[in-house]
Amino acid sequence: MKKIKANTITGLLIAIFCFNCNLKAQDNVNATKKLSPKEQSIVSIAALTAKGDLSKLKTALNTGLDADLTVNEIKEVLVHLYAYCGFPRSIRGLQTFMAVLDERKAKGINDPIGAEASPVTNERSKYDRGKDILEKLSGAKNDGTKTGYAAFAPQIEIFLKEHLFADLFERDILSYTDRELVTISVLSSIGGVEPMLRSHLTICLNVGLTSEQLQQFVNTIRSTIGKKEAKAAQIILDEVLKTRK
Repeated sequence: MKKIKANTITGLLIAIFCFNCNLKAQDNVNATKKLSPKEQSIVSIAALTAKGDLSKLKTALNTGLDADLTVNEIKEVLVHLYAYCGFPRSIRGLQTFMAVLDERKAKGINDPIGAEASPVTNERSKYDRGKDILEKLSGAKNDGTKTGYAAFAPQIEIFLKEHLFADLFERDILSYTDRELVTISVLSSIGGVEPMLRSHLTICLNVGLTSEQLQQFVNTIRSTIGKKEAKAAQIILDEVLKTRK
């Protein structure tokens, strides 16, 4: 009987040890997780489009295509960012992309078009769908009395949910992670929108990006856009990570 109990205890200790080792291994994997070449290209393309540096954007677009981003994925990046930096930047980015594709075709390069966006079949109101997506991203309920800008200008709160989080975030060509990378890249590049950048960096963590990946994002902003923009983004990122701890 004692031998059976001893074997049971030994077995439990081994199981606990293995479980802890697995957790540690998983933590190590998460700690060393990097942005993929495609994700790095998304950051560069979004940041340069928002900044209006079309010469460097051409290089970034070529790099993105070579990193296996499809034509439709890049188009979606350029469409998504208009919500954060306006139609003029978005359209200039699309025009630059058209020129890049023409140049590549002239060289005999046929880039994959990729999947089209799936049709949205959800018949619920766009406001409710957008509200649900925002709650999923932020991890917080969006009920109760409206405050701040939502109370001051209620229409923009409706546009935000119906258009940004329903019309755009609901499209499936890009993942939530991809769309948040686009968003923080634009916000970091245009500057002066620290509250929004703080919110979206928090969302980035909610959708699975790691602190190391976000640090890599800041480094990409530094090398792509400049030290000033990277320093401002780093300050906000440090605040977000400190709050999460």
